[in-house]
Amino acid sequence: MTKEKTMTGYASIDKPWLKYYSEEALKAEVPKCTVYEYLLECNKDAKKDTAMSYFDNRISYEEMFYIIEKAAKAFTAIGVKKGDIVVLATVTTPETIYAFYALNYIGAVSNMVDPRTSVEGIREYIEEVKASVVITIDVAYPKIAKAITGTGVTHVIVTSPADSLPRVKKALFRLVNRQKGNAALELAECLKWNDFIIGGKETALYRSVYVENTCCVIVHTGGTTGTPKGVMLSNENMNAMAVQYALMGVEFNRKQNFLNIMPPFIAYGVVLGIHMPLCLGLMDVLIPQLDPEKFPDLIIKYRPAHLAGVPTHYDKLRTSKKMRNKDLSYFETSGAGGDGMTAQFEEDINEFFQAHNCRYKIAKGYGMTEISSAASTCRGMMNKFQSVGIPHLFTTISVFEPGTDRELKAGESGEICMSAPTVMLGYYNQKEETEKVLMRHSDGKLWIHSNDIGHMDEDGFLFVEGRIKRLIIRHDGFKVFPSLIENVISSHDAVSLCCAVGMPDAEHSQGKLPIVHIVLKEEYVGKKNLIEKQLLELCLRELPEYAQPAEFVFQEKLPLTPIGKIDYRALEKMEEE
Repeated sequence: MTKEKTMTGYASIDKPWLKYYSEEALKAEVPKCTVYEYLLECNKDAKKDTAMSYFDNRISYEEMFYIIEKAAKAFTAIGVKKGDIVVLATVTTPETIYAFYALNYIGAVSNMVDPRTSVEGIREYIEEVKASVVITIDVAYPKIAKAITGTGVTHVIVTSPADSLPRVKKALFRLVNRQKGNAALELAECLKWNDFIIGGKETALYRSVYVENTCCVIVHTGGTTGTPKGVMLSNENMNAMAVQYALMGVEFNRKQNFLNIMPPFIAYGVVLGIHMPLCLGLMDVLIPQLDPEKFPDLIIKYRPAHLAGVPTHYDKLRTSKKMRNKDLSYFETSGAGGDGMTAQFEEDINEFFQAHNCRYKIAKGYGMTEISSAASTCRGMMNKFQSVGIPHLFTTISVFEPGTDRELKAGESGEICMSAPTVMLGYYNQKEETEKVLMRHSDGKLWIHSNDIGHMDEDGFLFVEGRIKRLIIRHDGFKVFPSLIENVISSHDAVSLCCAVGMPDAEHSQGKLPIVHIVLKEEYVGKKNLIEKQLLELCLRELPEYAQPAEFVFQEKLPLTPIGKIDYRALEKMEEE
């Protein structure tokens, strides 16, 4: 007779979410190999399958591995060796993927950088890691050429979005860009991708030996999190994430389309947009630069079974006239992370999904760069309203008294912390900053402190309530979570988007008051006075006195980060100024 487990109420001990995993999944282990070796192992018997689709050019796994090895030889030919860090200031093209895995093949590290970064910012990224090689997209080359002045960079490899286009589209692309006066491809100071590959033709190929817990990629925090820090991720981090998705109980089947709209210079992009789908044998549909307005067109064209985005992407889908009467029954997972989702938005998008024949509701998730992107997700029918899902297979999530290792019980609110094989190695050259978020608890485990407030229920579902740093602290000490206000404001039919931030309290020497920036739906734009009155009444009815907004500011649009999250820091700065 099996003895029934006694529940303690502490998530790190009970792990109630494990009941949702199969016996097979519970026996799984993190692969001990490089990301290239794991990718190869996952696809060794299916090399004829399509790995990537790039503007209708289908590239097989066999061709992908062939070019990766050619790129590995080319990197060796220009002197890149094990442990070197190469800066990749690129977008999601096949060449970015070839370069990333080729560097891993020879034991070098990819430092993923947003090509839109300022000249000074790019120079700092280069000097921080002492890079001698930079790979960039052609349109960013003039900026890179300025950034490398006075640095140790000896080689700049320039790729073009046209490099992997089908022949006719390639000719058209070059014609259009020549007419625009884009001279980046004609500059002699750089090494074009094809010439770079040819340069390694006679070089011997050596695969680096796997070493446990070494850095394979650096991605940067930023956007809404303050001063960027280089997050070092290991082979184990990335491989563990791929395994967790493979065993989460979702129907990931080879040859299904995965729409990859996230940039490669964030963890969400390189881990969940590139490595995970390729290891699962999916066809990775590469979108190098997403125009949010064209998101519905991409859905209609590619009919993806799986995709991962942020809430604003789905808002474009929901409000698009092009989606009227469209069947979306092919959706298996529609992942949404990276930003909070109000209760009203979740209701609206799920009604949209149901009306368009989706089997499942929107798959909300939660994570951070420092844990290789996602830590929890909803999946299939395992989806609770306003929850961001259950922890991934190898991941333990619990809630602690902020700044301590005193664990709280189910239902109690505190700081969300995570322990997993996907936790970063640390911030590059920032030991003190690393120690602020990575802490060894009394249980002996290493936990990452998220700075987010939330709670877990008795089934192991996580609920995020707000960000500690986003707290609006009034002069009288009352603490206001912006999400509390945003949930109320967004419930009004006229509101498309909203964001609450703190504004200086003019009547007191310290403290802030909440102010709400609002984008109205098109049909309500001419009724601002009426809407403002209704919002005031709504807040008086639904919010406590200390959380009443001091002001409503109507905007045509809200500032967004590069991946489409509402940039609350930009709004905070606006209020401070």
